[in-house]
Amino acid sequence: MSLELLLDRYGLQLHLVSPEEVIPGSYWGEREAGLIGAEIFARLDTPVHSVLHESAHFICMTPERRAGLDTDAGGDDAEESAVCYLQLVLADSLPQVGKQRMCRDMDEWGYSFRLGSAAAWLAEDAQDARDWLIQHGLLDEAGRATHACR
Repeated sequence: MSLELLLDRYGLQLHLVSPEEVIPGSYWGEREAGLIGAEIFARLDTPVHSVLHESAHFICMTPERRAGLDTDAGGDDAEESAVCYLQLVLADSLPQVGKQRMCRDMDEWGYSFRLGSAAAWLAEDAQDARDWLIQHGLLDEAGRATHACR
């Protein structure tokens, strides 16, 4: 499945901006993805983990927060963990990406996990994030994405 098709399943639109352009809605700046409403902004040099992370924020937040979304996704620690977990699930649906690459990319970017790496967190400490996603209807009991938003 293509990134655009994946995002479309959640009502998100991917907008590519030119290489020299500042990315609208980017919380981290530089080349990191931006999020305004149901639009994800990126450049060709934007890491896929950044696009998936911002997309997962959109998917995990309440409808009320989505309605006023501009740059800062907000959320609490439990939701942030769920965002990271969902990001890994979504990565598995993209050719040439997958969970292993996504874990490496997350580690290289600087995501921090209690066990020292995204892969260790996923294998040993992410059950609460998975449960959160199931509870909010974003994963089914088998851990597959439902393609629904919270």
